[in-house]
Amino acid sequence: MKDKVILGIKGFFMGIANIIPGVSGGTLAITMGIYEDLINAISHFVSKIKDNIKFLLPILIGAAVAIVIGSKVIGYSLENFPLPTIMFFTGLILGGMPMLYKKVKNDIKVSNLIIFALTFMFVIGIAFLKTGGEVSFASMNVIDYIKLFLVGMVASATMIIPGISGSFMLMVMGYYEPIINTINSLTSFNNIVKDMSILVPFGIGVLVGIIIIAKIIEFLFKKFEVPTYFGIIGFVLASIIGIFTSAEGLTFSIVPFILGVILFVAGLLIAYKLGDE
Repeated sequence: MKDKVILGIKGFFMGIANIIPGVSGGTLAITMGIYEDLINAISHFVSKIKDNIKFLLPILIGAAVAIVIGSKVIGYSLENFPLPTIMFFTGLILGGMPMLYKKVKNDIKVSNLIIFALTFMFVIGIAFLKTGGEVSFASMNVIDYIKLFLVGMVASATMIIPGISGSFMLMVMGYYEPIINTINSLTSFNNIVKDMSILVPFGIGVLVGIIIIAKIIEFLFKKFEVPTYFGIIGFVLASIIGIFTSAEGLTFSIVPFILGVILFVAGLLIAYKLGDE
């Protein structure tokens, strides 16, 4: 039972991460020590369905709760306390770095450092992309639903790749606010049929994208484990810059900064502890 609760907590943080532009759920899966198991469970879901359901269900429940609750809470926190909120998630990200370093410390060579540099610069480049204008779900046709499916695939791929924020990519494509607003509307039971007609094709796209990217990442782990981890470290460290470039209204006055430092340390400790569980 304890293991399931811990997985649920990890899933909760992953879900919250996917709401915040600049933060990746895949990054927190890495720092909390469940990334490889998560990839394997998704990639081989059918062949070991009973074990995989036991592993994935608590994570999915935790993530779902986080998305439903966090879509409102995180929005409020980012608007009113942007610096402390961002520093907390920065702590969560950096708290898992000792575990990642253990994976690569015995194989530091030029080729692997080049991979690290390339992935680091790739994420930095994405962080400075300009976001697009918001789409409208007011009148939907077949093409719009196909777009929703494809957007879900893209978003899910970036959700599971460490360091690349699915929510930020949704912002770039103009779908972030409309999707979040639809989730909020669904939880308020304002227009269930319309909201589900939007979220179902998007959700199917997310599911398909996750399966595809999981297969690719599993292959990389099997064939090129250490270089893949160097690439992941590049993704993860660059994501911290992405968090700050995606934030709006940051101020560095003394009270928010002190609160941010406290939350940063809390995030470090939480990630470090959960990574050992």
